[in-house]
Amino acid sequence: MLSALPVSAAEKSAANLIEHYGLEQAETAVKDRKGYRKPKRILVGGVAGRLVPEFKAIAPDVEFIVAGTPEAKQKIASVDAVLGFCNAELLSAGKAIQWIQLTSAGVETCVSIPAVKERNILVTNMQRITGPIIAEHVIAMALAFTRGLDIYIPAQAQGKWLDGLPPGRAAVIEGKTMLVVGLGGIGTETAKRAHALGMKVTATRASGRTGPDFVSYVGLPDELTKLASEADFVVNTAPLTPQTQGIFNAAFFGKMKPSAYFINIARGGSVVTNDLVAALNGKKIAGAALDVTDPEPLPADHPLWKASNIIITPHVAADSDLGQDAQVSVVRENLKRYVAGDKMLSVVDVSRGY
Repeated sequence: MLSALPVSAAEKSAANLIEHYGLEQAETAVKDRKGYRKPKRILVGGVAGRLVPEFKAIAPDVEFIVAGTPEAKQKIASVDAVLGFCNAELLSAGKAIQWIQLTSAGVETCVSIPAVKERNILVTNMQRITGPIIAEHVIAMALAFTRGLDIYIPAQAQGKWLDGLPPGRAAVIEGKTMLVVGLGGIGTETAKRAHALGMKVTATRASGRTGPDFVSYVGLPDELTKLASEADFVVNTAPLTPQTQGIFNAAFFGKMKPSAYFINIARGGSVVTNDLVAALNGKKIAGAALDVTDPEPLPADHPLWKASNIIITPHVAADSDLGQDAQVSVVRENLKRYVAGDKMLSVVDVSRGY
């Protein structure tokens, strides 16, 4: 009888990473991609720039070059992969680039560069990594409205003891309906927490009607306005694509309940900002909580700052006391897999844009 092979600490670590964050592994090995070759030179920038010693330990045969140095400018044409960033100038100079590892979940800027699709460049990102953290931000925003913190905190700063909230503002979140637009990693984590608080959760997703048990109904994108008309909270967790650009507009806000709240922690470009301002000031909806805006950063004189019943945080929903250990672990694991030609984690569907 053959004994089982021992599992190494590295294999356990990778398995734990995948299980903890629900990361998806590619169905086929990267070595089977057309044109794959083992990398000789990798350009490193952004958050990944400080990790070169660790990368060298993982792939001692690879030359790692830090972006922005004279060496990078000289050798960019022969770089095989990039860790940490993506832009058009990079891909124009780096004709040999085959793989880009991003350290963010958002990929719209990168995948919109024609060269990515034309050259069949592999793109991997941080999908699902910050999902639990951002989901907590969503719940905090929802509770801030139902408990009137958006009113009490400014009153505290002015030394005012209020007798209470305006009629209808204090609410119990249990039994309310939350619509999650885009049931991906962040959306699923948001739905899980909303359900735990006793909310009914509905959702939309472009990939189909499947979803976890704690989501009572999963609709397709064309059901968005119908589901929005039934929701007490509408939360945008969808990626920014040509299909989601500007979908939250005057017509959409007109379908929401006047007592409902809109929360956006995904991308500002999904919202027609002037329409949102008009909906808030015209009492078409009860309020809005935004971690992202369009434009961004939001200018000091922008009317959104003074809109009725609004909470704005400066694109910080993913911040936490956990640091960037998880992101670093994904980069390390994918580097190891790419060099070995194995199945990659968190591969972006460039055609879909996420």
